[in-house]
Amino acid sequence: MSGELVDGPRERTALLGPVDVRALAGRLGVRPTKTLGQNFVTDAGTVRRIVRRAGVGPEDVVLEVGPGLGSLTLALLEEAAGVVAVEVDPVLAAELPRTVAARRGADEAVPPRLAVLGADALRVGPEDVLGAGAGTPTALVANLPYNVAVPVLLVLLQRLPSLRSALVMVQAEVAERLAAEPGSRAYGVPSVKAAWYGDVERAGAVGRTVFWPAPNVDSGLVALRRREPPASTAGREAVFAVVDAAFAQRRKTLRAALAGWAGSAARAEEALRAAGVDPGLRGERLDVAGFVAVADAGHDVLGLAAPAGRDVLPG
Repeated sequence: MSGELVDGPRERTALLGPVDVRALAGRLGVRPTKTLGQNFVTDAGTVRRIVRRAGVGPEDVVLEVGPGLGSLTLALLEEAAGVVAVEVDPVLAAELPRTVAARRGADEAVPPRLAVLGADALRVGPEDVLGAGAGTPTALVANLPYNVAVPVLLVLLQRLPSLRSALVMVQAEVAERLAAEPGSRAYGVPSVKAAWYGDVERAGAVGRTVFWPAPNVDSGLVALRRREPPASTAGREAVFAVVDAAFAQRRKTLRAALAGWAGSAARAEEALRAAGVDPGLRGERLDVAGFVAVADAGHDVLGLAAPAGRDVLPG
């Protein structure tokens, strides 16, 4: 894991356009890959809209995942006190400080700070981010790689409680699932787990033409505002275990879907009734408070222990 710290001015910057992105990628010999979920934003208006919607200011240190060639990074540095950028591609991670230095110029008055971590965001720990030298992150703002968007969001919210907000660009279908309400077609594991950490809402749509290469799907912005998690005697790991079990067989009633979790359908019904939940309901009818009530009943009534070492990743 590598890290590099760069200073730059808080002033309007010459952001990257379509010609700049292609030229920079060509000079580096970079070909966007689906494996790393690389679709580079080429429209300055789009990245400035993302920064405005994120609401970051001079008191914020932003965590950015997948900065790529630096389109969003440059716009973030116009507003934030600092940026910690996590980039898994070693070529792009090495080039990002040079791009920022070249684009922001040498005449400095108030230098925000950029720290670049060459690492996989799913493997980055709090000590890596906090030790990068740009400060304690308060906001996550990122064009997340589509193939790992939900795991990255949930893992970072869990590992970095200092994050007060998040604004992420993801595949439109994923944006719908993250912000879905109970009872809706899109409601599922990502919806409930994201709601554990905060209040989630759709924050706009992003067309395909602002990317290079253009993806085969539309994109959407999702905003999350952190709040205290629900009070639970069982704890987050136990609640997430119930969520995973409930949606593993989402067409089944909760009595049937939770039989494996509880030990039998009869024990599942006992926990559900103790939680005040109709055993004949399906998982998509419960909000996060309902899942907490079921997990707590499993803990308090059935004596179920939380799975040891369970991560936040969706099932």
